[in-house]
Amino acid sequence: MPYTPDLIQELNTLIRFDLDTSQHGIKIHKTADPAIISATQRLHAKDLITQMDGGYLTGLGRDAAEHAQAALTILTSQASNSSSATAQ
Repeated sequence: MPYTPDLIQELNTLIRFDLDTSQHGIKIHKTADPAIISATQRLHAKDLITQMDGGYLTGLGRDAAEHAQAALTILTSQASNSSSATAQ
């Protein structure tokens, strides 16, 4: 199943959380982009964040945010061996 625009917005919201501390949440204001507001509400409905307008990550949300941030790091980094890799 490919990523849908809704899932991409949810991933973009998850990567906004600071994983170095559990003391910082996020607040999505009612003037934010409607797609971000909807993504935040969906994350709350999925029990990944504590409030409909942001809040803090739940345990499951932290796991999801860690994976989302790790995937972003992998996909945006330039591997030192990528230029020498060849298909076998």
